[in-house]
Amino acid sequence: MVKSADRIDKMAAPDARHAPTAGQNLDAGEGQCPSTVKRRRNSNMLVPTIIMAVLAVALVVIGHQRGGGCEIQGLKFAGALLAQMLPLLVFALVVAGMIQVLVPKELLAKWVGTESGMRGILLGTVAGGLSPGGPYVNLPIVAGLMQAGASVGTMVAFLTGWSLWAVSRLPMEVGLLGWRFTAIRLAVTFFFPPVAGLLAQRFFANVRVF
Repeated sequence: MVKSADRIDKMAAPDARHAPTAGQNLDAGEGQCPSTVKRRRNSNMLVPTIIMAVLAVALVVIGHQRGGGCEIQGLKFAGALLAQMLPLLVFALVVAGMIQVLVPKELLAKWVGTESGMRGILLGTVAGGLSPGGPYVNLPIVAGLMQAGASVGTMVAFLTGWSLWAVSRLPMEVGLLGWRFTAIRLAVTFFFPPVAGLLAQRFFANVRVF
Protein backbone atom coordinates (compact mmCIF):
# COMPACT_ATOMS: atom_id res chain seq x y z
CA MET A 1 0.00 0.00 0.00
CA VAL A 2 2.84 2.37 0.84
CA LYS A 3 4.55 1.70 -2.48
CA SER A 4 1.26 2.26 -4.33
CA ALA A 5 0.73 5.59 -2.57
CA ASP A 6 4.27 6.71 -3.40
CA ARG A 7 3.73 5.76 -7.05
CA ILE A 8 0.50 7.81 -7.17
CA ASP A 9 2.23 10.85 -5.61
CA LYS A 10 5.03 10.68 -8.17
CA MET A 11 2.53 10.49 -11.02
CA ALA A 12 0.57 13.49 -9.68
CA ALA A 13 3.60 15.66 -8.93
CA PRO A 14 4.77 17.87 -11.88
CA ASP A 15 8.15 17.25 -13.36
CA ALA A 16 10.52 19.92 -12.01
CA ARG A 17 12.37 19.99 -15.32
CA HIS A 18 9.23 21.18 -17.12
CA ALA A 19 7.83 23.38 -14.35
CA PRO A 20 7.91 27.14 -15.06
CA THR A 21 10.47 29.09 -13.10
CA ALA A 22 9.64 32.16 -11.04
CA GLY A 23 8.80 35.15 -13.22
CA GLN A 24 8.58 33.06 -16.39
CA ASN A 25 5.78 34.06 -18.74
CA LEU A 26 3.75 30.99 -19.70
CA ASP A 27 2.21 32.72 -22.68
CA ALA A 28 5.47 34.17 -23.99
CA GLY A 29 6.81 32.54 -27.08
CA GLU A 30 9.80 33.04 -29.27
CA GLY A 31 8.95 35.73 -31.76
CA GLN A 32 6.03 37.06 -29.75
CA CYS A 33 4.97 40.57 -30.73
CA PRO A 34 6.28 43.15 -28.20
CA SER A 35 2.88 44.86 -28.23
CA THR A 36 1.68 42.31 -25.67
CA VAL A 37 4.00 43.82 -23.07
CA LYS A 38 2.07 45.95 -20.64
CA ARG A 39 3.11 49.57 -20.73
CA ARG A 40 2.90 52.12 -17.99
CA ARG A 41 -0.12 54.36 -18.43
CA ASN A 42 1.02 57.75 -19.60
CA SER A 43 -0.45 60.40 -17.34
CA ASN A 44 1.47 63.31 -18.89
CA MET A 45 -1.54 64.22 -21.04
CA LEU A 46 -4.02 64.41 -18.18
CA VAL A 47 -3.24 67.96 -17.03
CA PRO A 48 -3.09 69.48 -20.56
CA THR A 49 -6.35 67.70 -21.42
CA ILE A 50 -8.09 69.13 -18.38
CA ILE A 51 -6.76 72.62 -19.12
CA MET A 52 -7.91 72.49 -22.75
CA ALA A 53 -11.31 71.11 -21.74
CA VAL A 54 -11.86 73.93 -19.25
CA LEU A 55 -10.71 76.51 -21.80
CA ALA A 56 -12.98 75.06 -24.51
CA VAL A 57 -16.04 75.05 -22.25
CA ALA A 58 -15.30 78.60 -21.10
CA LEU A 59 -15.03 79.85 -24.68
CA VAL A 60 -18.26 78.13 -25.69
CA VAL A 61 -20.03 79.77 -22.74
CA ILE A 62 -18.59 83.18 -23.68
CA GLY A 63 -19.73 82.69 -27.28
CA HIS A 64 -23.22 81.75 -26.08
CA GLN A 65 -23.42 84.83 -23.87
CA ARG A 66 -22.34 87.05 -26.73
CA GLY A 67 -25.30 85.85 -28.78
CA GLY A 68 -25.80 85.66 -32.49
CA GLY A 69 -24.99 81.96 -32.61
CA CYS A 70 -21.25 82.51 -32.11
CA GLU A 71 -20.88 79.24 -30.23
CA ILE A 72 -22.62 77.34 -33.06
CA GLN A 73 -20.33 78.87 -35.68
CA GLY A 74 -17.27 78.09 -33.58
CA LEU A 75 -18.34 74.46 -33.14
CA LYS A 76 -18.97 74.16 -36.89
CA PHE A 77 -15.46 75.44 -37.61
CA ALA A 78 -14.09 72.97 -35.06
CA GLY A 79 -15.99 70.11 -36.71
CA ALA A 80 -14.69 71.04 -40.15
CA LEU A 81 -11.13 71.21 -38.84
CA LEU A 82 -11.58 67.84 -37.13
CA ALA A 83 -12.87 66.23 -40.31
CA GLN A 84 -9.90 67.64 -42.22
CA MET A 85 -7.21 66.63 -39.72
CA LEU A 86 -8.61 63.39 -38.30
CA PRO A 87 -7.49 61.02 -41.10
CA LEU A 88 -3.95 62.40 -41.05
CA LEU A 89 -3.81 62.25 -37.26
CA VAL A 90 -5.11 58.66 -37.17
CA PHE A 91 -2.50 57.46 -39.68
CA ALA A 92 0.26 59.33 -37.85
CA LEU A 93 -0.72 57.64 -34.58
CA VAL A 94 -0.73 54.26 -36.35
CA VAL A 95 2.81 54.94 -37.58
CA ALA A 96 3.88 55.96 -34.07
CA GLY A 97 2.40 52.81 -32.57
CA MET A 98 3.94 50.50 -35.16
CA ILE A 99 7.35 52.09 -34.60
CA GLN A 100 7.21 50.99 -30.97
CA VAL A 101 6.26 47.45 -31.96
CA LEU A 102 8.34 46.78 -35.08
CA VAL A 103 11.59 48.70 -34.65
CA PRO A 104 14.08 46.69 -32.55
CA LYS A 105 15.25 48.34 -29.34
CA GLU A 106 18.88 47.62 -30.21
CA LEU A 107 18.54 49.42 -33.54
CA LEU A 108 16.93 52.45 -31.91
CA ALA A 109 19.59 52.56 -29.22
CA LYS A 110 22.35 52.39 -31.83
CA TRP A 111 21.05 55.13 -34.11
CA VAL A 112 18.89 57.49 -32.02
CA GLY A 113 19.33 56.30 -28.44
CA THR A 114 21.50 57.78 -25.72
CA GLU A 115 24.49 55.73 -26.79
CA SER A 116 24.28 57.07 -30.36
CA GLY A 117 25.87 60.34 -29.23
CA MET A 118 26.61 62.98 -31.84
CA ARG A 119 25.71 60.59 -34.64
CA GLY A 120 22.15 60.31 -33.35
CA ILE A 121 21.82 64.07 -32.92
CA LEU A 122 23.01 64.73 -36.46
CA LEU A 123 20.72 62.01 -37.78
CA GLY A 124 17.77 63.54 -35.90
CA THR A 125 18.64 66.99 -37.26
CA VAL A 126 18.76 65.83 -40.88
CA ALA A 127 15.65 63.67 -40.55
CA GLY A 128 13.72 66.54 -38.98
CA GLY A 129 14.87 69.03 -41.61
CA LEU A 130 13.79 66.69 -44.41
CA SER A 131 10.50 65.65 -42.83
CA PRO A 132 7.63 66.87 -45.02
CA GLY A 133 4.83 66.51 -42.49
CA GLY A 134 3.28 69.06 -40.19
CA PRO A 135 2.84 68.83 -36.41
CA TYR A 136 0.03 66.29 -36.71
CA VAL A 137 2.52 63.91 -38.36
CA ASN A 138 5.84 64.64 -36.68
CA LEU A 139 4.75 65.03 -33.06
CA PRO A 140 3.11 61.57 -32.83
CA ILE A 141 6.16 60.03 -34.52
CA VAL A 142 8.49 61.72 -32.02
CA ALA A 143 6.31 60.51 -29.16
CA GLY A 144 6.43 56.97 -30.51
CA LEU A 145 10.20 57.07 -30.94
CA MET A 146 10.76 58.40 -27.43
CA GLN A 147 8.54 55.75 -25.89
CA ALA A 148 10.48 53.16 -27.89
CA GLY A 149 13.84 54.36 -26.54
CA ALA A 150 15.03 57.39 -28.53
CA SER A 151 17.04 59.93 -26.55
CA VAL A 152 15.75 63.35 -25.65
CA GLY A 153 18.69 65.04 -27.41
CA THR A 154 18.00 63.29 -30.70
CA MET A 155 14.32 64.15 -30.63
CA VAL A 156 15.00 67.79 -29.69
CA ALA A 157 17.34 67.97 -32.68
CA PHE A 158 14.65 66.36 -34.85
CA LEU A 159 11.93 68.85 -33.89
CA THR A 160 14.30 71.83 -34.05
CA GLY A 161 15.51 70.78 -37.50
CA TRP A 162 11.93 70.29 -38.62
CA SER A 163 10.99 73.77 -37.36
CA LEU A 164 14.03 75.72 -38.58
CA TRP A 165 15.42 73.96 -41.63
CA ALA A 166 12.03 73.08 -43.12
CA VAL A 167 13.36 71.83 -46.44
CA SER A 168 9.86 71.01 -47.67
CA ARG A 169 8.84 74.66 -47.24
CA LEU A 170 11.86 76.13 -49.01
CA PRO A 171 10.25 76.40 -52.48
CA MET A 172 7.32 78.37 -51.08
CA GLU A 173 9.63 80.50 -48.94
CA VAL A 174 11.87 81.33 -51.90
CA GLY A 175 8.85 82.08 -54.07
CA LEU A 176 7.23 84.44 -51.56
CA LEU A 177 10.21 85.97 -49.75
CA GLY A 178 13.06 85.58 -52.20
CA TRP A 179 16.24 83.53 -52.11
CA ARG A 180 18.24 86.20 -50.25
CA PHE A 181 15.93 86.16 -47.22
CA THR A 182 15.80 82.36 -47.31
CA ALA A 183 19.60 82.14 -47.41
CA ILE A 184 19.92 84.56 -44.48
CA ARG A 185 17.40 82.61 -42.41
CA LEU A 186 19.14 79.30 -43.10
CA ALA A 187 22.56 80.79 -42.36
CA VAL A 188 21.60 82.15 -38.93
CA THR A 189 19.62 79.07 -37.88
CA PHE A 190 21.73 76.32 -39.48
CA PHE A 191 23.57 75.24 -36.32
CA PHE A 192 20.65 75.61 -33.92
CA PRO A 193 19.21 72.06 -34.27
CA PRO A 194 22.41 70.13 -33.38
CA VAL A 195 23.31 72.63 -30.66
CA ALA A 196 19.83 72.29 -29.15
CA GLY A 197 20.15 68.50 -29.29
CA LEU A 198 23.55 68.58 -27.58
CA LEU A 199 22.28 70.88 -24.83
CA ALA A 200 19.23 68.72 -24.24
CA GLN A 201 21.34 65.57 -24.11
CA ARG A 202 23.91 67.20 -21.83
CA PHE A 203 21.54 68.61 -19.23
CA PHE A 204 18.31 66.59 -19.55
CA ALA A 205 19.39 63.09 -20.60
CA ASN A 206 18.17 61.59 -17.32
CA VAL A 207 14.84 63.41 -17.25
CA ARG A 208 11.96 61.00 -17.68
CA VAL A 209 9.49 62.52 -20.12
CA PHE A 210 7.33 59.41 -20.66
